[in-house]
Amino acid sequence: MSYFTDLAQQYIDGEWRAGGGSWDIIDFNPYNEEKLASITVATVDEVDQAYRAAERAQRAWADTNPYARRAVFERALRLVEEREAEITEAIIAELGGTRTKAGFELHLAKEFLREAVHLALRPEGRILPSPVDGKENRLYRVPVGVVGVISPFNFPFLLSIKSVAPALALGNAVVLKPHQNTPILGGALVAKIFEDAGLPAGLLNVVITDIAEIGDALIEHPVPKVISFTGSDRVGRHVATVCAANFKRSVLELGGNSALIVLDDADVDYAVDAAVFSRFVHQGQVCMAANRVLVDRSLEQEFTEKFVAKVRTLKAGDPADPTTHIGPLINASQAEAVTTLVEQTVDAGATALVRGTAEGNVVAPTVLAGLPADSPVLTQEIFGPVVMLIPFDGEDEAVRIANDTPYGLSGAVHTGDVERGVRIAQRIHTGMIHINDGTVHDEPIVPFGGEKHSGVGRLNGEATIDAFTTYKWISIQHGRSRFPF
Repeated sequence: MSYFTDLAQQYIDGEWRAGGGSWDIIDFNPYNEEKLASITVATVDEVDQAYRAAERAQRAWADTNPYARRAVFERALRLVEEREAEITEAIIAELGGTRTKAGFELHLAKEFLREAVHLALRPEGRILPSPVDGKENRLYRVPVGVVGVISPFNFPFLLSIKSVAPALALGNAVVLKPHQNTPILGGALVAKIFEDAGLPAGLLNVVITDIAEIGDALIEHPVPKVISFTGSDRVGRHVATVCAANFKRSVLELGGNSALIVLDDADVDYAVDAAVFSRFVHQGQVCMAANRVLVDRSLEQEFTEKFVAKVRTLKAGDPADPTTHIGPLINASQAEAVTTLVEQTVDAGATALVRGTAEGNVVAPTVLAGLPADSPVLTQEIFGPVVMLIPFDGEDEAVRIANDTPYGLSGAVHTGDVERGVRIAQRIHTGMIHINDGTVHDEPIVPFGGEKHSGVGRLNGEATIDAFTTYKWISIQHGRSRFPF
């Protein structure tokens, strides 16, 4: 099967079909700009058809024995394992991901499918006491019904699976809209995996479209009760506003501006390795990436020399080459934005210790130092291979700098004293932070999410159950109640 030929369609109510729009989304390879697929966009009417199909199919699915639901995810996991080589090549072609990145994404996707197997059996009811004699309170965990999922371009297969699989496992139906730059890996391939795994028709629908065609129809529609969105904070703010106006729950996994802090007692060589990976994995197109590396001034010279030396060894180029570390950014617009940002920052007084050049959409790494304290780039997310080295004097200044951003997703602290690291980590306003490790982590049973502009809500494990189920209280009066009139 050729994913980019055979799956370049909408998937609605168990049928593969062309969209009804008047224009096409063109799926390009970001490295060589080869056309991979052309997909006619779904219309507002087709979004409605997808949600209505999900609504019809969901009740029977929720009533299905959870052991039977579980079997679908066991088969889906086996299919991903069997097709791993083909999916790897698709990640390289559609995302410009390196082979290392593809392995990382597929490993996590399989872990989340394994967790979905267990999630099918996890929801539990409770019996609660009552102050009323003879009354029994039963509290049930029930599916929300239909979930809308909007996934991003950077880890599209993983981040679609991460919401789609648990939502389905918990008895919901799903309508998935992938990012227009990754319609196959983020949407059509996910549908194909679950179709082949035996998921009943209508439970997972994929609409490949754009707001230019459908506006807010995907999030305004009356059927979905939860919208799970992963993307920028700018779009996330809009999604949250529309959801609130329509009495929907939103789960938002948004951007970041993570700091990796190197204290004066850190293992410098190890911290260098962690920082280089944390910034440059998948060309820096990772919400958890360490935009800022904060180094105690006593280690600044040693760390900087070793860090710069390691960055210079990173090979930028063809992501299909196993020796490549830095592949292309997702499109020309993103490559131009990153290049322009570097130029503006250097013009404003920063020093480029390494100045990456651009060739097509491949932008080589840049290391910036000596940034003015009021430099706008210090507080924003950079979705590309650019890192800032920032010295500090003492723990308090490190904490202040780390928190001086509207984001609060991830971070890391490197130190020879683990408990010292924990004390500092507790002062950093992030949803996640790691001691003596990198900033890029995700585990299926640990709550994942951010503070401030980095998101609302959490996913993974118990947090996923909270996101995609709701409580229903059923009380039983044994005997007769007494009413005041």
